[in-house]
Amino acid sequence: MCGIAGYVGQGNEDTLRKMSGVLSYRGPDDQGFFINRHVGLAHNRLSIIDLSPLGHQPMANEDSSIQIIFNGEIYNYHDLKKDLLATGRHQFKSQTDTEVILHLYEDLGTDCFAKLNGMFALAIWDETKQALILARDRLGKKPLYWTISQNTIIFASEPKAILSHPLVRPELDLSALNKYLLYEYIPTPHSIFKNLHKLEPGHYLVFQNSSLVKKEKFWDISFDCSTIESPITLAQAQTKLDDILTKAVSSRLVSDVPLGIFLSGGLDSSTVAYYAVRGGQKIKTFSIGFQEPSFDESRYAREVAAYLGTKHHEKFFRVAEALDLVPHVFSLLDEPLADASILPTFLLAKFTREKVTVALGGDGGDELFCGYDTFIAHRLAKYYDYLPSWLKHNLIEKIIPLLPVSHHNLSLDFKAKKFINGYYGPLNYRNQRWLGSFDHLERAQLFKPEIWQELKSQNEFIDLDQLLLPLCTQPYFNQLIYTYLRTYLMDDILVKVDRASMYNSLEVRAPFLDYHLVDFVNSLPLKFKFKGLTTKYILRKLMADKLPASIINRKKKGFGLPLSSWLSGALKPLLLDIFNESAIKRASLFNYSYLQKLLTDHFTKRRDNRKLLWTLTVFELWRSHWLDKK
Repeated sequence: MCGIAGYVGQGNEDTLRKMSGVLSYRGPDDQGFFINRHVGLAHNRLSIIDLSPLGHQPMANEDSSIQIIFNGEIYNYHDLKKDLLATGRHQFKSQTDTEVILHLYEDLGTDCFAKLNGMFALAIWDETKQALILARDRLGKKPLYWTISQNTIIFASEPKAILSHPLVRPELDLSALNKYLLYEYIPTPHSIFKNLHKLEPGHYLVFQNSSLVKKEKFWDISFDCSTIESPITLAQAQTKLDDILTKAVSSRLVSDVPLGIFLSGGLDSSTVAYYAVRGGQKIKTFSIGFQEPSFDESRYAREVAAYLGTKHHEKFFRVAEALDLVPHVFSLLDEPLADASILPTFLLAKFTREKVTVALGGDGGDELFCGYDTFIAHRLAKYYDYLPSWLKHNLIEKIIPLLPVSHHNLSLDFKAKKFINGYYGPLNYRNQRWLGSFDHLERAQLFKPEIWQELKSQNEFIDLDQLLLPLCTQPYFNQLIYTYLRTYLMDDILVKVDRASMYNSLEVRAPFLDYHLVDFVNSLPLKFKFKGLTTKYILRKLMADKLPASIINRKKKGFGLPLSSWLSGALKPLLLDIFNESAIKRASLFNYSYLQKLLTDHFTKRRDNRKLLWTLTVFELWRSHWLDKK
């Protein structure tokens, strides 16, 4: 995995080196530059394939008319290379996948991206056409940001590199902040900085003649069932899924450096570990645990490791050690991300990097196989629809607010209140109301009146509307799967994993996000994935004779952290510090009296405001680092 940065237009070597320097942790093994008049490309390399100097980037073709910088891994590059060699038009000087992309672009132009199976963010400078091409992989596994200022395009793996260019100044985008407070992340293509964008997944753009010429999609998530035998039986689907998983995992075990697997003991990561072991390699697995028993689930990972015979590594932390990371981790993030599980993910990545350079994970399984509790909630909501109004309004919805507030992780009162609060309103937005933080009325109270006056008329769900427009004829659960893959997975989960791993110079691969597997699973009938109230149905059936029953039937649970109690206990001094009256009024964004009410209600257990307060805490830590110091 690597870091890339560059510009076409105004810039110089000093600027390019500054841009590259802030991304050094993404690629500590090598650094390279290409500077040619108005073009600058920089690359920080984490060596994974072909460790020799021949893998140095930027990399050029035979006549140096094309330059490439590339972040990612292409898993089908051997087959592509074989086809390229068969044409007799190309000579290869390295064993890298980077050089394969380079020659593939020579032959196919921008059509080459549809041939790549892997994760990537890349930039190609075509000297002959005087064009810069940026491209990002199908599921958005690798980040790529860009902006245009004074006829200059500036791009990088992370915003901090773009902000190192003198043409760019950090300016808060209020519309993006409004989205963050709703989503708990900033949805693509937006960023928290004004006029700075994320390239959409499965897209490429072309910058030529000092302007953006085009931005085009080369792939999208599809629910096309015509690609499979119809009607397909569950047994046939299991056989096919087994075959695709075998190939997806084995292709991601190719590495010239030590490799391991994140093993939580959940179904997804255990499935990846099973297929890795079945490939015949001696596999290293990694998990972390917490010394506090109520938050430690390392026994499940230990059980799977013993069952599969992996060489298991585990490390135990105190929850307080995760707590101590709060100021550090959230000051590193270029954009606010209110997913507290980045803290244990950071600890896991740091521990894993002590032994290996590459790790496989189970990301994507929950989105593809309807694994989240919200899928169950959506099905229960259909039954709730049929209850008499008097029963809902006069009994159930009168009792639920009276449930005593608990600071336990995902407590009954928290889930019940969230269900009712998100139940009412347009169906297309229900999932986001359940997942998100501040609703419309809460943001109306949070923002200062003059700012809310500017924001309140905006369609806060316009991104969901645009995503769902082409799927308007699809069944509701297909729309739900699509939005999970394109929003929560890409802009939360994958960002969390990318940042936590890359800060520790670790590459993470996701077999469940092989596009062949994604296409196949999405083509299956919903009942194969979500049957009754059983999530991940076909995956559980497939793995029933391959993993312990306790793992197959285990209820989903992510990295559990005592967030609610933290906010009223160990983190209380931090909250009181960052939400002090003078700081809030100086920033001139939020209503101080409303913030005080959120704090007081949470501290006294009048209301569980964990999501609201954590979302704001992360933003304030980000703001103080990126805006106050500028």
